[in-house]
Amino acid sequence: MQSEAIVCEVRYRLDPQKRAEFEEYGRAWVRLIERFGGTHYGFFVPRAAPSNTTISFPGKGRHGEADVAVALFGFPNDAAYRRYRIELPLDPEAAAVIERFAEPPFESYERIFLQPLSGQL
Repeated sequence: MQSEAIVCEVRYRLDPQKRAEFEEYGRAWVRLIERFGGTHYGFFVPRAAPSNTTISFPGKGRHGEADVAVALFGFPNDAAYRRYRIELPLDPEAAAVIERFAEPPFESYERIFLQPLSGQL
């Protein structure tokens, strides 16, 4: 069993008609993750790039799409994450959030589990 900290990145494809609802969704999940012992680093929604910016590595990078939002949260280890996943559906506040957003305010999502580089966290 792994005992290293884990971070989950969730990348959402936004529905532009549901931006306000997505923001409500994000605030609810920040509360829940933190209540269950995780650290939520936030939901990040698209914004315009600063003017006169360039790509650091021409030919290798590109500007991202304007309908993608990202959430980052973490748990101290795999066991803490598993405990959160088991206990979450049993919690009345979490159940209400899950029911409220049964029809999600985004088009799709993907997630990836990450670990910090050695010597971090």
